[in-house]
Amino acid sequence: MTIQQQLELLKQGSNAWNTWRQQNPSEQVDLHETDLSNSNLSGANLNRVNLTGAVISGANLSKADLSWSILIGADLRKADVKEANLTGADLSGADAMEANFTRANFTKAVLIDTNFIEADLSEANFVEADLTGAYLRGANLRGAFITQTQLGKAREPEELPPPWNTVTD
Repeated sequence: MTIQQQLELLKQGSNAWNTWRQQNPSEQVDLHETDLSNSNLSGANLNRVNLTGAVISGANLSKADLSWSILIGADLRKADVKEANLTGADLSGADAMEANFTRANFTKAVLIDTNFIEADLSEANFVEADLTGAYLRGANLRGAFITQTQLGKAREPEELPPPWNTVTD
């Protein structure tokens, strides 16, 4: 199935998508650099999906399964990702500014250089997650399960590289 066909199926909603995924468990899903902004993907099975460079800003990914997915450089700004499963996902360099990750599971996730500025990470699980270079200025970490060692790898706000060192709408 081509990227375009997969994208069209996903836009039909989580039920249609999840049924197809269940019927085609060995099908590789590649949605890299696609535009899923403002989509309703709540509860979608996006397990092991390539979403490298995808635009997912403003999308509803609540309770979605993004485990072991590749979201390198993805745009997740202002996305609703609460209670999503991001176990083992790679969000390296992703922009998740102002996203809602309340109660998300980041166990073993790779979050290198991820922009979580002003993100809601309350009650999120970061067990064994790699937060090296993550940007956490203004992030809500209330009740998050995170170790001091992991936080020690996060960057200071003044170290922000472009485009995150300037905020534009």
